[in-house]
Amino acid sequence: MTRPDAVPALRERLPAWLAAGHHGTMGWMEDRAEQRAAPSALWEETRSIIMLGMNATPQHDPLDLVRLTDRGAIAAYAQRRDYHDVIKGKLKELGGFLAAKSGEPVKVFVDTAPVMEKPLAQAAGLGWQGKHTVLISREHGNWLMLGAIFSRAELEPDAPETDHCGSCRRCLDICPTDAFPAPYRLDARRCIAYLTIEHHGPIPREFRESIGNRVFGCDDCLAVCPWNKFAGAARETRLATREDLAAPPLAELARLDEAGFRARFAGTPIKRTGRDRFLRNVLIAIGNSGDAGLAEQAVVSLTDPDPVVRGAAVWACGRLLGRARLHDLFDAHGRGETEAHVREEWRAAAGLPMEADRPRET
Repeated sequence: MTRPDAVPALRERLPAWLAAGHHGTMGWMEDRAEQRAAPSALWEETRSIIMLGMNATPQHDPLDLVRLTDRGAIAAYAQRRDYHDVIKGKLKELGGFLAAKSGEPVKVFVDTAPVMEKPLAQAAGLGWQGKHTVLISREHGNWLMLGAIFSRAELEPDAPETDHCGSCRRCLDICPTDAFPAPYRLDARRCIAYLTIEHHGPIPREFRESIGNRVFGCDDCLAVCPWNKFAGAARETRLATREDLAAPPLAELARLDEAGFRARFAGTPIKRTGRDRFLRNVLIAIGNSGDAGLAEQAVVSLTDPDPVVRGAAVWACGRLLGRARLHDLFDAHGRGETEAHVREEWRAAAGLPMEADRPRET
């Protein structure tokens, strides 16, 4: 438990992070920044904040998944039912009990509201924000899902947790895209989780190879934290891993149409990203697979209605197919392409001509 004014540094830290552009295109971080930096601005009657964490330790080592190049690596939290639904139900139950006992109203929040859960959780003694900016618990490692109950009741606060990272920098060193400009600071624009989930449009070319087979999120910095050795198995059965999402074949994912995508990922966090962005990620993974047998899946996507998908398909074809085949595909699909960024992908794939009246290269 903590107070709404327990982390006054948020009023300086959050604006500085936003000013540096480290939030990327996540405009919603700016839109309600004042409420994020000051919980009482979200609900002025707040007197106490109860922070809760649910253990969500994965059943498989996430680092094993990134070695399976013909399969998609999905972040551990997304291989299961959407945790928002599970945790919010429990918070409402607990909040109702607290309101009845205290006689004061409460509000419950799980991630979707402008609440800075991690610094508040540290102030409440649940853990500390590690160098990768994620909350770490001495009992559960960094596999905690957080929720908050705001109450009008005056409750005794707990002592805040102190930092126990010491000189360790495993989480910083393993990041495939160098997304940490300094310890305790994340540049989302370089983070694979941001690029594959939040980012709209083409993924910048400089990051594609580093993404590997990660089709939704990235767990590398979480998986190497030494505090995870104390984490026990998650006990909430509704957050059990779905085996069909643990390491799905890329060829299977590439064939998903809109209806298939919605059916496959119903009830999971992946559904919110949408089929087009997800297929973009799958095609990047196919291009990184080194498996020419997967190239035909990318060829099929050259005619996808979504230009971002088509652009990713061109990139994948450029990685897996020879020059002669690329020229044939360009003649069939690239010469009539109207989207500028997709035409640029054709050019970059193999130095192909971009003007329809130029002679075909051999």
